[in-house]
Amino acid sequence: MSDRVRTSLGPLELPNPVMTASGCGGTGRELAQFFDLTRLGAFVTASVMPQARAGRPTPRVTETPSGLLTAMGLPGPGIETFLERDLPWLIEQDVRTIVSVAGNSVEEYADLGRRLRNVPGIAGIEVNVACPNAEDRGRVFAWHPAAAASVVRAVRDHARPGTPVFAKLAPDVTDIVTIALACVDAGADGLTLINTMEGMAIDPATLRPALTGVSGGLSGPAVRPIAVRCVYQVHAALPSTPIIGVGGIATGLDALEFVLAGASAVAVGTAVFHDPSAGPRVLRELEDALAARRIGRLADAVGLAHKPAGYVPPQVRPQEPEKEKL
Repeated sequence: MSDRVRTSLGPLELPNPVMTASGCGGTGRELAQFFDLTRLGAFVTASVMPQARAGRPTPRVTETPSGLLTAMGLPGPGIETFLERDLPWLIEQDVRTIVSVAGNSVEEYADLGRRLRNVPGIAGIEVNVACPNAEDRGRVFAWHPAAAASVVRAVRDHARPGTPVFAKLAPDVTDIVTIALACVDAGADGLTLINTMEGMAIDPATLRPALTGVSGGLSGPAVRPIAVRCVYQVHAALPSTPIIGVGGIATGLDALEFVLAGASAVAVGTAVFHDPSAGPRVLRELEDALAARRIGRLADAVGLAHKPAGYVPPQVRPQEPEKEKL
C-alpha cells in the first residue's frame, strides 16, 4: 500500500482512510473470512452498551429503494463480554480498532469511558450520540447541542488521556454545525458524519409498518447526498477538525466525494451486507481515482471542493521516458 493514502484523524495516524461503519462488520470475525482486517484503516465496532441487549423484536430490517431501514435496538453482549471476548480477538489480529459506545444516560457513557480507560490497544472511541436519553423523556442526545456535548464530555473525561474521541452525529437536526461545534468544545478530537436518518416504510401486504419499531434508521446510497452536505458544512465551519465521512459509500468515487467535501477518512456500511469485501475494494478504487486525477496524496484532496475555482492541488508528474544512451 502506497503512502499516497495515509491519513490522520487528530492524534490517530492511519495507513489508509477506509474503515467499517459501526454495526456493519459484526465482531470482526465475520468479515475476517473474506479479507485481512489489517488492510482497513480501522475497524469500528458495533455500539457497545453497559448491559447486554437483545434489541427490538423482528422484523427490524427492511429494504427501501437505494437504501436500508433498520430498527435494531442496539443488540449486543454488553461491555463485560465485549472486553472479555470480542476486543481481545481484534487486538490479537493487530486490527486497528475504534470502539463505538452508546448509552441511555450521561452516567452510562461515563461508565463506558472508565471501563475502556485501562484497556490497551484501542485506537479510538466513537461516541454514538444518537441514543434516547432515558432521563429526559427519551429525547435523543444528538438532537440537542448541550445534550450531545454532555455525553462527549463524559467519555472524554473518563477515557484514557490521549485516546482519540470521535462524536458520531445524526443528520435529523436543524443545524448540524451547531451540534458539531458543541461536541468539539466538549473535547471531541474529531467527528463522524453521519449516522442514519429516521425513516419509515409501510408494508402494502399487511397494511402496517414494515418494522416492529415503526420507524428506523435509513442508510445506503439514498442518504449519500445528505451525508456529503453535512460533511461539507461542518468542514467549512471547522476546517481543522478531522471528519470521518459515512453514508452510502459503495465505490471509490463515492469515497472521493466525501474527501473532497472535507472528510479525512470514510466508513463503509450498508455496502458490506451484499459485498463483504467492499472496504478493500473501495480503497483500491479510491487510490485509482486519486492517481487518475494526478493528486499526489489523499491529504491534498481533503476539502478540495472548498478551494476557489482554478485551484490546482499538488500533482504527481508523469514519469518521463528515459533517454536512450548514445
